[in-house]
Formats: sequence, structure tokens, C-alpha cells
Amino acid sequence: MAMTCPYTSHIPTPGAGSRVLVVGLGTSGYWSARHMAHLGSNVTVSEARPEAELDADQLDELQALGVILETGGHREETFIHTDVIVVSPGVPLDMIPLRAARSRHIPMMGELELASRFIHEPIIAVTGTNGKSTVTSLMGHMLENAGFRVFVGGNIGTPLMAYAAQGDRAHYLVVEVSSFQLDTVASFHPVVSILLNISPDHLDRYPDYEAYIASKLRIFINQGEGDYLILNDADPVLSSLSPSSGVSTLRYGLRQKARRNAFVRNGTLTAGLKNRHEERFLIHNFVLPGSHNLENLLGATLAAEALGIGPDIIQKSMDTFRGLPHRLEYVGNIHGISFYNDSKATNVDAAVRAIRSFERPLILIAGGRHKGADYAPLVTAALGRVKGAVFLGEATELLARSFAQKIPFWVAGEMEEAVLKAFSMASKGDAVLLAPACASFDMFSDYAHRGNVFKTCIHGLMASSSASGENVRPESGVVNGG
Repeated sequence: MAMTCPYTSHIPTPGAGSRVLVVGLGTSGYWSARHMAHLGSNVTVSEARPEAELDADQLDELQALGVILETGGHREETFIHTDVIVVSPGVPLDMIPLRAARSRHIPMMGELELASRFIHEPIIAVTGTNGKSTVTSLMGHMLENAGFRVFVGGNIGTPLMAYAAQGDRAHYLVVEVSSFQLDTVASFHPVVSILLNISPDHLDRYPDYEAYIASKLRIFINQGEGDYLILNDADPVLSSLSPSSGVSTLRYGLRQKARRNAFVRNGTLTAGLKNRHEERFLIHNFVLPGSHNLENLLGATLAAEALGIGPDIIQKSMDTFRGLPHRLEYVGNIHGISFYNDSKATNVDAAVRAIRSFERPLILIAGGRHKGADYAPLVTAALGRVKGAVFLGEATELLARSFAQKIPFWVAGEMEEAVLKAFSMASKGDAVLLAPACASFDMFSDYAHRGNVFKTCIHGLMASSSASGENVRPESGVVNGG
């Protein structure tokens, strides 16, 4: 599969006196503008949002550094009169001012690429459609248990540029990398890259699924001899991948198969690098539910072995890792009904994985901003597992069409109503699962905001139930699509 991108040629690193345009003033854009201004670049920021919606303290700091701020829209004239453009991950690469700059051969790079130019410590990069944040955090946990100073960030939270701009230094950097960030890499070079899985996502941003796949595969384009590429061999896209760059490729999957370096057998995780002794690890204390999290653990274990972390430290890390908020997070129980927050399931494949993690009957809460994917796999996973669903957000109609005549569903206007309706549909022993399969931006600032609102609703319901001593259930209404 060809991996094409307009940013693969060498781009000089901007420095003092360079004209640098930073597009987008989110967290990564702020750190990019701040750092380049400190280095003496002539920095301009172009931001679509009006100034009133931006962080006033950040604006004051950047202006004090001499940064020119253009807010409330993008001006093509600015884009074509600069030496280099630094594009924030959330900025669509096909917008008109960027097209104009490309037509004039203005060099472009992303925040991840720019930050990597100022970093000399080894980077472990993690990408995939699902599980990136969990594996990134787990790798950080393993390295910290091994006694290393570790930076954990990237797409998971703190931008890599924030690390580059600050004085602290780590032994290792573990970086979650999104497809949007990989679109604009040129020389970014991790010593270990982990490719977890690839399934349809962000099809509202990419022209087709093939383009999205090509973006993900850019994680290892600069790796070679002495580097490690770790692949989920059970993933249909990745199983056939055979890099030719000289990078050492390690493969994993739940079942033992030829050429797999890590697998699970009889409740034991077995992992070993090529031509080395296999280590065996007990997984009964690993608390994250679902087979997909076992796959995540396999990938992290191989990465830890590649970095020379001892088996005792790996075992301790497996036993003590507790996961992340908004990823199959247990919220509470009301009269035998359990509530789980998987707000990070922002695409269909992630929601399918969440559903398949449970053996008990489920009430599913889903919906949000549609991202272009087909919901048929969600319905297939739900059949026999989900006894009812509640939909909210912009994708409600599309979800309703998919579930119609297959699984009963309700429609809610906001999260509190969705939680109450889901509770009314559940019986003792069931679980209510928030697994949206959609982006959050129609109703919430991000997936964490959505998950926190969900948890607040559950806690309020728990308090009301405790005060009354009875189940708190709304009036029964008409269930659609039965």
C-alpha cells in the first residue's frame, strides 16, 4: 500500500529569524508558538476562533513574546508569506489557505514533527484506532516501575512540544500518536513503535479508509536497524504487513501462532523477543476487562522486553496497573445495576470492543457526532448482548435506522435523560454502558467532558436512590424500533 503525504521531503528546522506560522491555538499550538518565539523566530498564530473564546492568559503571554495573533478566521495572505507552517492536529489539511501555501511550496510540518527536532531522548510511539491511551499509560507505568524518569504525553494529554520547551529531561518519552499527527511527520523517529489495530475511523477527515490506513502506517517510515515495530498480528490490516526498512518486527495475538512473539495460553501471557528466552507472566491480577485489553497488554509487554525491562518489573506492572478514566471505567452500582463509562469509545470499533467485554445483559447509551462509519458492526455486536439502547446527539437518526426492528431503543435529548431511560430499561444483574461510537463535539467539549457528565448523572442517581431507599426510575415511555 502506498503511503503518500505532501510532507515527506526534508524540511529545515526553523530557528532564530525564521518566519513561522502556527495554525490553530489549542494546547499544541500554544506550546509551538511559545517555544519558537523563545528561540527567536518571528511567530504568527492563525486561529479560526474569535479572541473572546481563547485563553486570555495564553494570549497575553504570547503577545509579550512578540507573537502576532490573527483570530476569527484564517487569512490566505498570511499563509503564503511565511517560511514554514506548523499545523495543529485538529486543523484539516485541505482547507483553502493551506492549499494555497502548498501550491507555493511553503514547507509544512505538525507539532509532533517540530517537537521531535528538539528532542534527543528515545521515543516510544503508540498508535492505533483504539487503545492508544491505555497502552501509552501502561508503558509509562512499566518504565517508571523500572526506575526511569518518563514523560508520558502526546495525543494523550501534554503535547510533545511542552516537553521540548521545558527544562526537565526524561530517560524515555512515551507518546500517543494520532493519525492526524502522523499526516505531517517527516523525520519523526521512534526507537519503538506500537501499532495496536486499524479499523474505520475519521472518515469525515480522510477521503477513504485506505488513506486513513496509510496515515497510521507512517509511524515507522523512519525506523530501521536497531529499532522495533510491534504489531497486533490478529488485526486484519496489520497481519499482512511486512516492513522492508530493516526494523525488527515483533508480532502478538491472543492465540499462539507461527511468527507471533507474544500470546496468551492457559491463563498465562508468554512473550519473547526473537532468538531469546520466552518469559511467562500471570494475568489473573490484570484488572482491565475485555480481550482487547489483553491484546493491549501483549503489545506493551513486548515493548517492555525490547527496552530491556526485567520480567519481575513487567509482572509487577501488570498486577498494579488500574487503567484510565473513561475507558471501561466502573462508575457504581444501584440496586444490582452496574454503570460503566467508556466515553473514549469514539468510533464504532471501540464501542464494539466495549460491548464484547461483558458477559451480562447490557443497556447501551450511544450517539454523538457522526464520523462517517457504518453502524452495522455495532448492531451485530449488540445482538444477543444489548437488550436495549438509548441514543442521543446528532447521530441519533442514523443509529435508530441501524437498530430499528432489531434491538429496542429510546431517544434522549441530553445525558441525564439518557441515564434515567437506560436505568428504567435495566434489571438487576444488568450493566448500563456508555459507549458512544461517535465523537463528542456536538454536545460536549471532548470525550472526557462527556464521560464526566455521565458520571455526574450516575452519582446523582445513586444519591437519590440512597435517600429514597428505592430504585429511582422514570415513567415508562414508548420504546422505538422494537
